[in-house]
Amino acid sequence: MISVEQLSVEFGASPLFDNVSFLVNPKDKIALVGKNGAGKTTLLRLFAGKQNPTRGRIVFPKDVSIGYLPQHMIHEKASTVLEEAEKAFEHLQATQKEIDDINAQLGSRDDYESESYHRLIEKLTRLTEHLQIIGGGNRRAETEKTLLGLGFLRSDFDRPCSEFSGGWRMRIELAKILLQKPDLLLLDEPTNHLDIESIQWLEAFLANANCAVILVSHDRAFIDAVSSRTIEISLGKIYDYNVNYSKYLQLRKERQEQQLRAYENQRKMIEDTEEFIERFRYKATKAVQVQSRIKQLEKIERIEVDAEDRSRLNLKFPPAPRSGNIVVELENLSKSYGRHQVLDAVSMMIHRGDKVAFVGKNGEGKTTLVKCLMNETAYSGKLKLGHNVKTGYFAQNQAALLDENRTVFETIDYVAVGDIRTKIRDILGAFMFGGEASEKKVKVLSGGERSRLAMIRLLLEPVNLLILDEPTNHLDMRSKDVLKEAIKAFDGTVIVVSHDREFLDGLVNKVYEFSNKKIREHLGGIYEFLERKKIASLQELEISQQQKPAKENQVKIQSDNKLSYENRKELNRRIRKAEKAVEESEATIEKIEKHIADIEMQLATPEKASNAEFIQAYQRKKHELEQKIYEWELLCEELEALNKNGQAL
Repeated sequence: MISVEQLSVEFGASPLFDNVSFLVNPKDKIALVGKNGAGKTTLLRLFAGKQNPTRGRIVFPKDVSIGYLPQHMIHEKASTVLEEAEKAFEHLQATQKEIDDINAQLGSRDDYESESYHRLIEKLTRLTEHLQIIGGGNRRAETEKTLLGLGFLRSDFDRPCSEFSGGWRMRIELAKILLQKPDLLLLDEPTNHLDIESIQWLEAFLANANCAVILVSHDRAFIDAVSSRTIEISLGKIYDYNVNYSKYLQLRKERQEQQLRAYENQRKMIEDTEEFIERFRYKATKAVQVQSRIKQLEKIERIEVDAEDRSRLNLKFPPAPRSGNIVVELENLSKSYGRHQVLDAVSMMIHRGDKVAFVGKNGEGKTTLVKCLMNETAYSGKLKLGHNVKTGYFAQNQAALLDENRTVFETIDYVAVGDIRTKIRDILGAFMFGGEASEKKVKVLSGGERSRLAMIRLLLEPVNLLILDEPTNHLDMRSKDVLKEAIKAFDGTVIVVSHDREFLDGLVNKVYEFSNKKIREHLGGIYEFLERKKIASLQELEISQQQKPAKENQVKIQSDNKLSYENRKELNRRIRKAEKAVEESEATIEKIEKHIADIEMQLATPEKASNAEFIQAYQRKKHELEQKIYEWELLCEELEALNKNGQAL
């Protein structure tokens, strides 16, 4: 259990946190929410030890481990993907070295009854148990499984990290943190560089993780799936809800209504008291009551109402010039980089008014096709934009094209026309450029701030085809809502490359899935696509298993499920062989467990407990048990697959 005790953080006159206290339990899954600037990232940095509070403290249990993924970091480039990910286990080597040092000390001592000797024994036991917990299993298999879950291919494992973009290197850092199995995971916007499938994998991983998680994310679907507790930061205080994000929104609304009623009641009471004081201030007969009321006012703790922008900003794109009915037409379009084929003879047709999503794993060709549409790269085949199509394009590098010497306000004022010019400051405020931030020079803005500014510029241009490549990566929830409503009201055609399911939900009417160099069209919304894809993937998996050749030790199942007598006989023989292998493995495990139990009984004696060679033999036996259990799991999986094939006959 981690304890936050009377924590205060002050920047200038107003406190970011004011005397905050709460507990983090071992398996809590906490979503930190609040406005931009409320202190979410600061709180993560305090937990990670990257920043110190003004007052108060965070108390950690002894030997607690912490994994911290910030929004921005410097990435190691020299090693390969697999080598970099396996650095996650460096702490195991340090723990093993500490265990070896203690064993060496115990072997040279004979003061078995002394307090210091018993402390060493206790420490050795604690470290050994800890190593077994965090270091069990097959490390290479765990590393590969995690990298594959985060979207890497096996062919990527031996590639240098320097060949990957910053987003992909962030995934490597995330893999390292997950493999370290810390007691507390601190994640700041972990989904910004993940595709939909990787996000779903991470959701399942975090939801089932045997550790505490504190995360900051603007992906509502993600935090809803992961969190079981929501902590809101507002006006220097925290509000703790033991529910996920969706339920928190309901409870928060109720709390704010109660808060507002209490505020109004207190305000009326204060006004009545002040009126009484003013009326009878100079009457001697009321002097005692007046002084009593004055003291009463001084003791009142004033209720604050959360500062919430309740204004309805209805931002709209300029009317789209009318285009032809067919906006984009592809026929047998192919694209390759050297020998690497990205798109192979793909065809599609997008009509006026369509709002479509491009989805799929990173590297499957989504951004490549966008570049083809923008005529930024060569391709083969046919690509035709329709009559009078005027394109507005947002990509991450668009931010680099801004004039660095203009202010934020000047950048937008330069492109705004008509009535929209009267709403520039409202628009800037909706995208987190309110107040003094609108007077900042572009050259001092962060990468995320520049991306948001480029997005605002795009909102003001008169176009009829919008192409948005990951538009939500640096937007908070309110800004995403503003953008989403503007796109829904837009009367032109929209192509969105995004992994944000909540943003795409209700926005798109067609989904194009990029996979294996091809594009597949799915009519309907994003959640309908995901549901259908889940079913399709299972069917494809079964087909691929059924069609594996015999040389890979897989039984080929005929499409009509009628196998020859010889094939049935072969399958039954392999099932019996697998069952025998499982039984033998279980017997071996039972034998090793009995041996370990005998050793543990002997370790209870001072003579054996101080014998370094005996303890090392014990550790080797434990490692052998872990390996045999891993092998048993693989054998069970093989038997299960064979039985499944047998049931299909």
